Amino acid sequence: MIAGAAGLAGRRIWLDREPAALPAVDGSGRLLWQNWAATEHSYPATRLAPKSADEAAHLLRRARGPVRMVGASHSFTGLVTTDATLVSLDGMTGVLGHDAATCQASVLAGTRLYDLGPALAAIGQEMPNLPDINKQSLAGGTQTGTHGTGRAFKAVHGGIVAFDIATPRGDVLECSATSNPEVFNAARVGLGAFGVMTRYTLQNHPLQRVKKVTGLRHREELMEGWDDLVRRHRNAEFYVIPFSHYGQLITHDETDEPVRPRGPDTDTDGQMKLKMARDVFEFAAPLRFWTLDRVIADMPDQIAIDEGWKLLSNERSVRNREIEYHVPRENQIAALREVVAAIERTRSDVFIPVEVRSIAPDDAWLSPFYGRESGSIAVHTYYKDDYAFFYTLIEPILRRYGGRPHWGKLNSLKYDDFAALYPRWKDALAVREALDPEGKLLNPTLAKVLRRG
Repeated sequence: MIAGAAGLAGRRIWLDREPAALPAVDGSGRLLWQNWAATEHSYPATRLAPKSADEAAHLLRRARGPVRMVGASHSFTGLVTTDATLVSLDGMTGVLGHDAATCQASVLAGTRLYDLGPALAAIGQEMPNLPDINKQSLAGGTQTGTHGTGRAFKAVHGGIVAFDIATPRGDVLECSATSNPEVFNAARVGLGAFGVMTRYTLQNHPLQRVKKVTGLRHREELMEGWDDLVRRHRNAEFYVIPFSHYGQLITHDETDEPVRPRGPDTDTDGQMKLKMARDVFEFAAPLRFWTLDRVIADMPDQIAIDEGWKLLSNERSVRNREIEYHVPRENQIAALREVVAAIERTRSDVFIPVEVRSIAPDDAWLSPFYGRESGSIAVHTYYKDDYAFFYTLIEPILRRYGGRPHWGKLNSLKYDDFAALYPRWKDALAVREALDPEGKLLNPTLAKVLRRG
C-alpha cells in the first residue's frame, strides 16, 4: 500500500515537472515568438510595428511572406507562426474619436481590451459585451471571433460598423456595410488572412452599472435550467466542475444599486485546489466526488456591483490549453452532457471546469455564429498535461452536434470541414484571393484551412 502510494506520488511529481524552455534565440540570431499557451512558436526573420495605416500598407506590400499579424498571442492555434515577417499592432493603439449622439467610437486596431474599457468609460461608452478575459488586442479578438455570453449579445466583432484594412497590394480600404461591403462581410472575422486591420468604428452602448453574482449550484440544476437562466439574465454562463456534482454560475444584470467593487481574484487559488484534489484522488473518482462536494456545498455567493467593463472579464492566470466549439443552442446541453460524461469516464487528469456560454447570431461570413444562435462548450487542460484527447474524445462529440470551432482554440479541422460548416465559405475565400492572390498572408496553418489540398 505504502509503495503504491509512493509510486503514484512519484508519477505526479514527474508529470508536474516544468516543460523545457525553448531557446530565446535560434542559430541565426532570430528572437523567439511563442504564444501564451506554449502550443505554438517560431523565429521570425523580420519584425515590424507600423504606426499608421499607410505605413502598414507600405510595409505589407514590400514584406516577405508568410506575413503574420500578432496581438496579445493568446490564440492557441498556429495563426501567428512565421519564419519570415511578423507584424505587431502595438504601435497602433488608443481611441481616435467618438460620436456621443450615435454612441460610436473610432479605435486603433492594436488597442488591448483592458485599455479600451476605461478609455470608453471616460467618454460615457462601453462595449456591449466582453469576453471572459480582456488581454486580447481588438484586432486579434475580433479576427478570431472572440465572444462573451448573453442571448442578446453578439461576439465582439458584432459591434464593428466599419474598419480600415491595409492589403498586401499596398492599399488601405475603408470597409462597411455600404463601402466595400464584400470585404466588410468577409474580413470582419478574417484570421489576419485578408490584410492588416488598422482601425475600427465600434457601435457601443451607454455606460451601465451591472450586478455580478457568482455562486455554486448543483450542475444538474444548471443544465436543466439553462434555457431559463439565459432568458432571465443579461449575461449568464456556468462552469461544470469535473468529478463533482456542482458547477459555478455567473450572472450579470443591469442595476441601480450602489457600487460594491469586486474582491480579489480567487480563480487561481480555486483551480489549484481542484488540481490538488485531482492529484490526491486521480485514481479514486468516488472519493474525489465525495471530497469536492463537501468542500463546495457551503460556499456563499459572491456579489459585485460596478460598471460592466470592470466585471465582465476575469483574470485567468493559470496557463492552460483549450478546445472550444459553438453548437446550435438547442444542441448545447445534450452535447455538454456527453462531453462531461466522457471526461469523467476516461480523463481523470482533467480538473479545470468546463465552460458553457450563449452567443447571439451575426452575419459575418466567417463568424462561428453566422446565422444561428449558438452555445459554446470549452474544455481545458493544465498546460503541463496531455491534450491529445481533445481531438480523439471531445472534438468528435462536438462535431456530431453541428459545432463550429473557435478560430483561436485548438481543433483539427481542414478546408473541406470548414467548407461544410460555413454557408458563405467560398464567397469569403474569393474575396481573400482577390486581396492576396500571391498568398503572402498564408502560413502553413492557414494554408491548410483556406486552400483545398
